[in-house]
Amino acid sequence: MAGTHGKREMIAEGPAVILVHPQLGENIGMVARAMANFGLAELRLVNPRDGWPSEKARSAASKADHVIDGAKLYTSTEEAIADLNFVYATTARDRDGFKPVRGPATASATLRTRFAAGEKTGILFGREKSGLTNEEVALADEIVTFPVNPAFASLNIAQAVLLMSYEWMKSGMEGDEALPFQAVEQQPATKADLQGLFDHVEEALDARGYFRPADKKPKLIENLRTVFTRPSFTASEISVLRGVISSLDRFTRDNPRGAGSPNRAKKPNLRPRGPDGHIKE
Repeated sequence: MAGTHGKREMIAEGPAVILVHPQLGENIGMVARAMANFGLAELRLVNPRDGWPSEKARSAASKADHVIDGAKLYTSTEEAIADLNFVYATTARDRDGFKPVRGPATASATLRTRFAAGEKTGILFGREKSGLTNEEVALADEIVTFPVNPAFASLNIAQAVLLMSYEWMKSGMEGDEALPFQAVEQQPATKADLQGLFDHVEEALDARGYFRPADKKPKLIENLRTVFTRPSFTASEISVLRGVISSLDRFTRDNPRGAGSPNRAKKPNLRPRGPDGHIKE
């Protein structure tokens, strides 16, 4: 299912996110926001402690209203998953039992395959403080857990949803590097472009007496060439740099005493000027 958000397509599909006994409305809202970021839309709530609907949840959702408005309320976990074909239970703790344990990438790939086959799927997330009970985990088909610091394994519920939502979206991308936009392709600068830039810089510096003392000029030029040939410039970057140099060069010619920035307040110079407007020497 997909809709529109402004002029962009709103992705809204995939497994249901089921929050079991969530506590704070703010956490539910942050879950909704994480879901919307990565194309999930179906939110199911099992006995939220502070009731539903929640203005705190809506505020924290940061305009993920389609998720908040579509949220469904259930009185038990069994009821919340009754119509689903396949369910994952999230946990950061080792559980006794015989259920397969998957990482988020593998779990998301499985969910994507089942979704494509027309199955209804879901992911169970537990309470903020204690997670899912063993009885609730037992209702799922498989367990998904996250590679976290063993000494600090507890995740905020919104963080856990964000991780799974991100992996869900990645599982539907053409590749790991598929992104919503790319940098504009640039034409690499030619050696002639680079030489033109260097000649421009050398001419401007020479006119301002940069190469002093004169016997040091060859070494200074060599150093400058090294600086300007190190990066891989594009033709556009060369153009920008030459524009900057031209602007500085014009300003220096018009202000031969080095008055500073043209935006800087200056005292009026009362020295006589010639017909061309330049100060007479």
